[in-house]
Amino acid sequence: MNNIEDWCISRQIWWGHRIPAWYDAEGNIYVGEDEGSVRDHYNLGSVELNQDEDVLDTWFSSSLWPFASLGWPENTDDFKKHFPTSLLVTGFDIIFFWVARMMMMGIETMGKVPFETVYVHPLVRDEHGKKMSKSTGNVMDPLDLIDKYGADAVRFTLTAMAAMGRDLKLSENRIEGYRNFGTKLWNATRFAEFNEASPNNDFDPKSVKQTLNKWIIGETALVREAVDNSLEQYRFNDAANALYVFVWNKVCDWYVELSKPLLQGEDLTAVLETKETLAWVLDQSYILLHPIMPFITESLWDETGLRKKLLTHAEWPKYTSLDYVNEEADKEMNWVISLIEQIRSVRSEMRVNAGAKIPMIQLSLDTIAQKALDNNKLMIMRLARVESVTLASEAPNGAVTLPVEGGQFCLPLADIIDLEAEKARLNKAIDKLEKELNSINQKLSNDKFISNAPAAVILENRTRIEVGGKELLTLQAALKRVMEMF
Repeated sequence: MNNIEDWCISRQIWWGHRIPAWYDAEGNIYVGEDEGSVRDHYNLGSVELNQDEDVLDTWFSSSLWPFASLGWPENTDDFKKHFPTSLLVTGFDIIFFWVARMMMMGIETMGKVPFETVYVHPLVRDEHGKKMSKSTGNVMDPLDLIDKYGADAVRFTLTAMAAMGRDLKLSENRIEGYRNFGTKLWNATRFAEFNEASPNNDFDPKSVKQTLNKWIIGETALVREAVDNSLEQYRFNDAANALYVFVWNKVCDWYVELSKPLLQGEDLTAVLETKETLAWVLDQSYILLHPIMPFITESLWDETGLRKKLLTHAEWPKYTSLDYVNEEADKEMNWVISLIEQIRSVRSEMRVNAGAKIPMIQLSLDTIAQKALDNNKLMIMRLARVESVTLASEAPNGAVTLPVEGGQFCLPLADIIDLEAEKARLNKAIDKLEKELNSINQKLSNDKFISNAPAAVILENRTRIEVGGKELLTLQAALKRVMEMF
């Protein structure tokens, strides 16, 4: 705010606040609230006056907004309560036109800066990075998007993509993906209802005994801390993404699936504890998601229990990881999840039939890893589609090794897949992809191509390089596994 210079506060446009200045025939200027007050103040009688035809600059008018909208110049209750305020949210393209001028007018007129913090959000562009305009035809009407995907999906998309320091490239595919996220939460709620998992106001998360339940309660505390830390720093995208990973991956994928053996077991105490834990975790998910996705969370909150108040009036949780994280349970369940993910990854890379059950051989495990396996063997076999777990001192020919913390397993796949055919397929796919990526790289290194190609085409090619690079690494890893099996 140094080196402030005057700026012209008049605009020659046909709309706006007309400048309150009047001129007589000799060019004298009279300023007042209206023509009558001007005549009275200056004793002009019947002198002919003409009002200035220009209007006040729109940025000048809006620079008065922090106090003019609160009843100023009267010292109203609204003015006393809301001036100065704590936060202004704006785009970086109008920092000088609006933010700086509000500060300037606040200091000049009120003697105070009108806000303490400015949150500068990204500009919304189309998926190719172009500014949206009607003439280009790339405008996305929020109301149309809400009609198609729902308000929550649009809100979550904008929040998850609102990273500091970069523009937001909006596409319908993104919005559709976050609509699916809402569906995922809805399905988890239906799973809880199907299993008669209802909220219990007397439930104490610290009282659970099952390792799985201790783990998910600890994960809930960790995401609560992550969300609060992100919101305090105005990193709304970090809050949204932390919730996305927690709800989709840890609650809906892992916890729901891993809880099925417990819910279907004969230990009634474990069944009840798991039902109450599931209901509690979902309640916490609704609360933490509510600022971003208020409609679906309010609806699910209302449907899933006898509530004394609306979700929007519920207390924000204050528990911490120190309260709820159990390190032993956390380590055990992360070991289980890592093993299942490795088995699934090998199955996918080797193109093992999704419905086929495969054997697994335990080569070596230390005491801690053995306990983790013994406690969770049924869940591992069910989710990884393993038909048996046997012991051996070394891996047979045609087996893929799986290193885990504290030991090693292997998957004997020689009789399940055709190694020669798989080797040939992977080599062919790698060769084809490498040629494609080399061709694109040659284009992108050609100055003539960069100068003449549309921005969308250049972006498409760069995106293909990034995606293709990841595909190539996956194929090369799969080939390495196959070669190790010969």
